[in-house]
Amino acid sequence: MSRVALPAGIQVLERGWLSANNVVLTEGGGAVVVDSGHCHHAEQTVDLLRDALDGATLDEVVCTHGHVDHMGGNARLQAVFGCPVAVPEGLFERVNRWDEEALLLRATDQQGDRFTAARAVRAGERRAMGGYEWVALPAPGHDMDALVFHAPDARVLISGDALWRDGFGILFVELYGEGGGIEATRQTLEAIARLPVDLVIPGHGAPFVEVDEALEAAFARLRAFEEDGARIARNGIRALFAFRLMEQRAFTLDDLPDYLDRVPIYREANRRFLGLSPDALASWLQADLVRAGVARREGDLLHAT
Repeated sequence: MSRVALPAGIQVLERGWLSANNVVLTEGGGAVVVDSGHCHHAEQTVDLLRDALDGATLDEVVCTHGHVDHMGGNARLQAVFGCPVAVPEGLFERVNRWDEEALLLRATDQQGDRFTAARAVRAGERRAMGGYEWVALPAPGHDMDALVFHAPDARVLISGDALWRDGFGILFVELYGEGGGIEATRQTLEAIARLPVDLVIPGHGAPFVEVDEALEAAFARLRAFEEDGARIARNGIRALFAFRLMEQRAFTLDDLPDYLDRVPIYREANRRFLGLSPDALASWLQADLVRAGVARREGDLLHAT
C-alpha cells in the first residue's frame, strides 16, 4: 500500500500503537487537532505539534472517543498551548468528574492524566476545520460514545478506531458481557459504507484509500466474532496486554497469571468466553505474543519488541 496524498490543510502525525494518530487541521493562523495520543508520549506530541503548527495557534483538541491512547495527551496540550478540549457528548460528564471506572482506567489497568473538557461534541454537529466542513457522526462499537468526522466535500473520513485498514478496535462491551457491541459495530460500518469517502484517516496506521477493501475486512472480522465469541476474548486480551506491555516495556512472567486474574477486563473476558485457569491463560498469552513477534521472552521476563 503506497502513501497517499492528503488534501491541503490536513496533516496526519502517524504514531505507534501506544499513541493514536494526531490529525492536524490548519486554516489561516489557527488549527484543530483530532486526538492527542497517550500521556507517556505527551512531550513527543508537543514537539511534533509545534513543528506541524508552524506558528499557527492551536485552537482546540477534539477527541474521537475516550480511550487513553486517543485522549491521554489532552492535559499536557492544555497546559502547553492553553487550548480547550472537546469530547463526544456521552463522555463529557464522565471526563469532568474523572470517573476512572466509567472511563475504563481501573478495569483495564491503564493510566491517563486528568483534564477538563470545555465542550461536548454532539452527533450531527457541523464545524469548519482545516478549510472543510466536517460532520460529527455516531460510531458506537469499540466505544459506545465514539464519533467519526466526515468531510463530504473532501470525501475524507477521520475514523478513530471505528475502521482501520485491517479491522477495528476492541469491542469492550462484549468482553464485559454487557452486549450490543457486535450490532453497534455493524451499524457503524454500514453507515460508513453509505458515506461518500475516498480517503480514511484511521486512529492507528497510515491513511488509506482502499475503503471498500477495509470495510470488507472489517465485516469479515465482525462475522468471525459473531460466530465464535472466544475470538472476541482472545483478540481483546491479546491487544490489551500488548498495549500494557508497550507501556511498561517488560513484565515478569511469574506475575502474569495473578495479574490476568486480578485486572477486571481480563478476568471477565476469560470467564465469559474461555474458561481457562489463570496459569493456562497466561501460558497461552505469552506464547501467542511471542509467536506474533509482539514480545520476546528472556528468562523470566516478557519484553515488548
